[in-house]
Amino acid sequence: MVAESETAELLRNGLKKLGLTVRDELISAFMMFLSELKRWNRAYNLTGIKKDEDIVIKHFLDSLLYLRAIPDGEIKVADIGSGAGFPGIPIKIIRPEIEIYLIEPTKKKSAFLRHITRQLSLNKTEVIEKRIEEVRANQELSSSVDVAISRALFSIKEFIKKASYILKPGGTLILNKGPKVKEELKTLGNMRYELLDVALPLSQITRHIIVVTPDVRL
Repeated sequence: MVAESETAELLRNGLKKLGLTVRDELISAFMMFLSELKRWNRAYNLTGIKKDEDIVIKHFLDSLLYLRAIPDGEIKVADIGSGAGFPGIPIKIIRPEIEIYLIEPTKKKSAFLRHITRQLSLNKTEVIEKRIEEVRANQELSSSVDVAISRALFSIKEFIKKASYILKPGGTLILNKGPKVKEELKTLGNMRYELLDVALPLSQITRHIIVVTPDVRL
């Protein structure tokens, strides 16, 4: 097992490669998240990724790639199909001013999300234990959101269909896709989107961040 100090150093290096300011309190928050995720994972199998190094790279750093596309400011964000908190919680750790909704229908995963948000003292964070189809702005959500994000296994078109109605006018949907992204993009027709190809730090992997503005067409 990688020693905790080595894991923290790995995380520091990854954050630096993403151009983020590294502070001790951020490292402490991520290390607590890692510890609690592993502890709960032994009982509830929240993620198939088990090794510290893989959790840091494939969960924490991968989640932070979304920051390339998320607007600045005190915006509202919905993480749809949040699972064990990805990408929402790493984003919230780095951007505490964001108001975030973690939408996750699975009982054991939503229980973990409530636990870890308390442990990390994440303000302006709400766990919604429902499927996205059951969530409404001004009901489960206090209002429409500026951005909806997801690492769940939605196709781009499926995500647009499921999440567009909780967005403010001009709001955006952001997904992280694999190598077959170009095929999916062909299905969007004349809908406006942006494609960002970004390197996942400390790996040989390239991710494809898709930013869709559903109510704007070219």
